[in-house]
Amino acid sequence: MTLRHLFHGKGRDSMADSTPVWLVVGLGNPGPSYAGHRHNVGHLVVDELAQRLGSPFRAHKSGRADVVEGRLGAPGTPGPRVVLMKSRSYMNESGGPVKQLASFYKVPPERIVAVHDELDIPFDTMRVKVGGGDNGHNGLRSMRSALGTGDFARVRVGIGRPPGRQDVADFVLSDYSSAERKILPFQVDRAADAVESLVTEGLERTQQNFNS
Repeated sequence: MTLRHLFHGKGRDSMADSTPVWLVVGLGNPGPSYAGHRHNVGHLVVDELAQRLGSPFRAHKSGRADVVEGRLGAPGTPGPRVVLMKSRSYMNESGGPVKQLASFYKVPPERIVAVHDELDIPFDTMRVKVGGGDNGHNGLRSMRSALGTGDFARVRVGIGRPPGRQDVADFVLSDYSSAERKILPFQVDRAADAVESLVTEGLERTQQNFNS
């Protein structure tokens, strides 16, 4: 699959044709001090997708998020339109910006994809699903509250449970280990592939190919 860049930061008119838009939300905390944390793996995945598009994130006109807008699919073929999004709010306040952009781009919950870290999945594995609980994840909880539903897609990137008696909050807000950092690029790349598959091939095919 190939991502094709359309434009960025020009507003609704740039996506004026009738092809449905998908909103891909990379959950995480803003700012460089959080960039390497396990809790920010959603940012890493949408960064990878933006790199495939060949476009940097730009400030959305709302001032509440950074976005890249583009199209999925092979060159020369019409493919789904996507908006990659990183909220400028902290994780527990992600829902407001997500709701605002979903309204701006006219994206219903069934075309929203949240990419996030998952404690209950081992590191270097992942799962794709639609709906379900929040499992204590503040970003998912905020999205559910703002959207009024949890029936959006989730690309759940495994980070595993903290070792020993380490506090969960300390674990997710800490950097990957040196051993994990060697594998992380491959995990991020696979999660980005799963997002592409979800948007272009559908849930069932994506689950068959990527749920490990």
